[in-house]
Amino acid sequence: MTEYKRIPIGVEDFKRLHDDEYYFVDKTLMIKELLDTRSSVNLVTRPRRFGKTLNMSMLQRFFEKTEESNAYLFEGLNISKAGEKYMAYQGQFPVIMLSLKGMKQASYDNAFYMFKYAIDSEFNRHREVLKSEVLSPKQRRQFENIYNYTAEDKDYINSIQVLSECLSAAYGKNVIILIDEYDVPLENAYFNGFYEQMVTLIRSVFESALKTNPYLEFGVLTGCLRVSKESIFTGLNNPSVYSVINNDLSTCFGFTYDEVKKICEDYQLEDRLEELKEWYDGYKFGETEIYNPWSILNYLRSCRSHEACPTRAYWINTSSNDIIHKLVTDGSYDTHQQLEELVNGGRIVAPVHEDITYRNIDVNSDHIWSFLLFTGYLKPVSLKVEDGMLYAEMVIPNLEVSTIYRRTIMDWFNEKVRSEGTDKLFNAIINADVETFENEVTEWLNDGISFYDNYESFYHGFLAGLLLKRKNYRIESNREQGKGRSDITICEFIRRSVAVVIEIKVAEDMDSLDKACDDALKQIETNKYDDTFKRQQYKKVLKYGVAFCSDKVCRVKLAKQEDE
Repeated sequence: MTEYKRIPIGVEDFKRLHDDEYYFVDKTLMIKELLDTRSSVNLVTRPRRFGKTLNMSMLQRFFEKTEESNAYLFEGLNISKAGEKYMAYQGQFPVIMLSLKGMKQASYDNAFYMFKYAIDSEFNRHREVLKSEVLSPKQRRQFENIYNYTAEDKDYINSIQVLSECLSAAYGKNVIILIDEYDVPLENAYFNGFYEQMVTLIRSVFESALKTNPYLEFGVLTGCLRVSKESIFTGLNNPSVYSVINNDLSTCFGFTYDEVKKICEDYQLEDRLEELKEWYDGYKFGETEIYNPWSILNYLRSCRSHEACPTRAYWINTSSNDIIHKLVTDGSYDTHQQLEELVNGGRIVAPVHEDITYRNIDVNSDHIWSFLLFTGYLKPVSLKVEDGMLYAEMVIPNLEVSTIYRRTIMDWFNEKVRSEGTDKLFNAIINADVETFENEVTEWLNDGISFYDNYESFYHGFLAGLLLKRKNYRIESNREQGKGRSDITICEFIRRSVAVVIEIKVAEDMDSLDKACDDALKQIETNKYDDTFKRQQYKKVLKYGVAFCSDKVCRVKLAKQEDE
């Protein structure tokens, strides 16, 4: 039996990944690129679950001076092959490593508590500094206040610089600062109503740690967005920004085609390569095509535990989809039209705003497309500059991300139906009011967001979604009736006063709507969809032919009653 390496889902410690012999895709040339650039502050923005935290752990294990050498972790890897001048940096610096992802809390007080917890944990990790005889009384006192939980809240604003000063004194070298998921507290604060407080905190902390810190060797921050320099990075010394539209570091996050091809060979899944491309490829970092690593790894795990291994959306529940939800629920008519174009496989063109803030969404709807681009929900097909402004032609990257849009749209639609109600439509249907039936469906259709990859299936689901459960009425889809399955049936099952059969067709254009309705009515008669209700002696059986076309128009025809 073939032995396969374990799949590192959720493993974010580079040392554990190596020591426990998990499957590893070598991204160590990121170290070379950072050393070649020599920027004092480096900001890397990538979508969630694209390997940012693991790469930050890799940087920590490479640069950090430790009692037991970590050089063995990099033997045979790309960075060791890049030359001795790069390996000379291994294990030479004190490193401060912070993750802000724990600050995703419902209130500012709880978020600030988790910030203090992260700082306290890092001070505790470096507690050996207290044994150093070179610390001044002031440095020792400042360190001990945080280490012993006696510091005031204001002391945490410059706590990273305090730790830097103490580490620099103890080791005789400046400090490397790594801050992972720096924008998580900002996104969370925006959606929970304390954004201004969080901006003030993060700006103050970053200024102390990355601008006025004389003990800084260099810093690396990771997140999904470059949140505007006016709000967060004020005054920093020209940070180097590596976003999804830059070529630098383009292969360091996510998997390239060659890497996925090698993975498929290693796990004997070569026949699945095209399917994986359709579902999980499509991201573009700089000029490099990238696969979603989280989804590829989860797919591998599924294939190891089940012989049948269908592709599905693994990324959908790994991070907040609030930004998609806001696009759908709060978007204008024009925004919904653009979204509809995207989910139907089309393209949109929008300006790219690299310096953005969460508050921009409420001021300028254009900014939301930049959010979606930088967070992985859209892919740039092409970029061009017009009148000094950068524009991107964008598409949805792949089937997995398309699933996220569609689920969000359907959830929003169903909630809208529940909140606004469809009594007028339902009463029109059971009372043979064709005009109101037609008008109500058309109004709902134009107020929604359509996707047309399977026309009849979409419209069937759309109309069925409008027909909520009613007391004393049974509403069914695809029920076996007569010689086949009718699209939708409604019946009042206590008094058997009325039953309804609805057959749905899709017309090529508006001129074909009447014929499509006639075809639907003919299908009801040919397949005897109403026979069951006749046998059950319903007093009235209404038969509707309903036709739709992509111009968001609905046409309804009612068959003549047999006693007319």
